[in-house]
Amino acid sequence: MKKEDIAKPEGKLGILIPGLGAVSTTFIAGVLRIKKGLSKPIGSLTQMGKIRIGKGDSSKDINIKDFVPLANLNDLEFGAWDIFEDDAYESACKAAVLKTEDIEPVKKELSAIKPWKAVFNREYVKKLDGPWVKKAKTYMDLAQMVKDDINNFKKEKNVTRMIMVWCGSTEIYQEIVPGVHDTLANFEKALKESNPKIAPSMIYAYAALDLGIPYANGAPNLCTDIPALRELADKNRVCISGKDFKTGQTLMKTILGPGLKARMIGVNGWFSTNILGNRDGEVLDDPGSFKTKEVSKLSVLDRIFQPELYPDLYKDYYHKVTINYYPPRGDNKEGWDNIDIFGWLGYPMQIKVDFLCRDSILAAPIVLDLALLIDLAQRSAMYGIQEWLSFYWKSPMYEPGAHPTHDLFVQLMKLKNTLRWLMDVPPVTFLGSESYD
Repeated sequence: MKKEDIAKPEGKLGILIPGLGAVSTTFIAGVLRIKKGLSKPIGSLTQMGKIRIGKGDSSKDINIKDFVPLANLNDLEFGAWDIFEDDAYESACKAAVLKTEDIEPVKKELSAIKPWKAVFNREYVKKLDGPWVKKAKTYMDLAQMVKDDINNFKKEKNVTRMIMVWCGSTEIYQEIVPGVHDTLANFEKALKESNPKIAPSMIYAYAALDLGIPYANGAPNLCTDIPALRELADKNRVCISGKDFKTGQTLMKTILGPGLKARMIGVNGWFSTNILGNRDGEVLDDPGSFKTKEVSKLSVLDRIFQPELYPDLYKDYYHKVTINYYPPRGDNKEGWDNIDIFGWLGYPMQIKVDFLCRDSILAAPIVLDLALLIDLAQRSAMYGIQEWLSFYWKSPMYEPGAHPTHDLFVQLMKLKNTLRWLMDVPPVTFLGSESYD
């Protein structure tokens, strides 16, 4: 890749968000505070991370945001859809993630962000219902209404580029349906027929991709995984990435799991449970939505441990995940893990992790990084699945016939080496005595 081939981030970048709830309002309020110099972008690799280039005495550490041409935070504009009419300020207050004293300094800007009516089907999110919903004759008409929202936003805010990041709820578990999801032609026919196998998230994704707008899937929904939408992304040369923001418990698994495997320490079982009281917790209290999340969370350890290659260490290990809706906890999720391990001569040991995390606080910088990096990828003509961004996902998308990478440290190296490649800088190989990060 030649860095001069990357289009410059000129003009404004619009970030389109289905779901103006806890994650999105925490993200938007945070960016607004950072722009005013009231907070630091803690947790954002693009804003606080560094990358090393060069070797020996000529090596140096550079801020990632200075190394690659990312959009400036001052050039970001926000638009959103939601099933409730609350503006971003009202929604942020109700979400109760941020303290009042942190929200008030950006009240004016948040209040100006009013959601468009959402595409919503309660069959896909059974625990929620709201009045601010689009009505149309067909699903294709709904997609056109979403496109109209986007085009009006583009004109009103004078943005030059856009990206859509799904921050809505987890939909019920779904598998690919032949004749609906398999080809773009079948999918568009199914949209016109309002086929019930088309989820709201797919309608948003279709609208974005059809307009040439990159799409990032922040939930474990079956969405851009389907061949039809991959076909559309390739046809229009658009970036897609997903799925399911890697925040609390799964983040810990992708840190601890690779460490255990690196030392050839065996695992008999890994029991994970969560309590969560926000809107996401309420949605996941429905078995259909929980199954979608469960499949996403369970997939991580198998790819890290590779029991088929290490049967003495990981064959038949037991992995259990539960999520419990507990309203008093709000957005402050607690993830508890009990890990039964064994070492030399088979002697048993245990690891116990109690992660008292804040779900939206962990997710917000991921939304920022994804928006900026996918915009960079789009300007670099890197259309299709952005596998190099697996660092941010519980269940990373991957090309057919390949396998996802779940080791957090391998994911980080792939991300940084991709940035080096974009800027025509040699990748890190760790050969010789050079020190890299």
